[in-house]
Amino acid sequence: MEFASFYRSRENSSHGLKKAQKIMKDKNCQVIIPTYNEANNIREIIDEIFSLKIPNLDILVVDDNSPDNTAGLVKDHQKNYKNLQLLEREKKMGLGSAYVFGFQESLKNGYDYIFEMDADFSHEPREIPNFITAIQDNDLVIGSRYIQGVNVINWPLSRLILSYGANFYTRIVTGLKIKDSTSGFKCFRRSVLENINLEKIDSDGYSFQIEMNFKAWKKGFRIKEIPIVFVDRVLGTSKMSKKIVREAILEVWRLKLLQIFGKVE
Repeated sequence: MEFASFYRSRENSSHGLKKAQKIMKDKNCQVIIPTYNEANNIREIIDEIFSLKIPNLDILVVDDNSPDNTAGLVKDHQKNYKNLQLLEREKKMGLGSAYVFGFQESLKNGYDYIFEMDADFSHEPREIPNFITAIQDNDLVIGSRYIQGVNVINWPLSRLILSYGANFYTRIVTGLKIKDSTSGFKCFRRSVLENINLEKIDSDGYSFQIEMNFKAWKKGFRIKEIPIVFVDRVLGTSKMSKKIVREAILEVWRLKLLQIFGKVE
């Protein structure tokens, strides 16, 4: 756990945390964590998030029937946290549909702010207060690896080039003014998700993140990127595949066509 331990040891701004704790006394939020075979990470990431002691912050784990008993570990951990929820799906259905499933549940339950976050510590829980502060003046806050240079640890050069290139490609094709449109560490105001037709979202992986950002942008919502440091997972297996990359390449052109014909829902 060398890199994860390094990341978690970073000093959190006590002022930023206190400000977020004050804000959340009058608001509520849910952190959605999709999982598939995250038994090595899930309890620890839950503990780290709740250790921030942010009022009215709940966690929703959406598990795709993980063979490694991720859901069972979450159920056991619910004994320790009343604000930990679990949704189990019958089979592996993909990241995008897991988030849509979670979004719909969060909206139904009246949350003001809804987070996306990975289970593998590539997204540092101690950044959550910065998102809460930034969302006060924005509608969508994106944790960006590329807004201040390149802030990625433990990635091979090929993966970094792929990610950076995908974001450059997206900006050129769609006009989307976001440096890191493929980031999966985000916070939405509920109004953004209410105004996007979630039933029409069927993309996955990189393309899911691009589609959600694009639709929020086209609907005029205020989008802000804040810098994060992304640390590649230490335990477990990456879900990245060639299929996800191909889908993202095609997705940006589909979105461009929707933009041209005025059919962004």
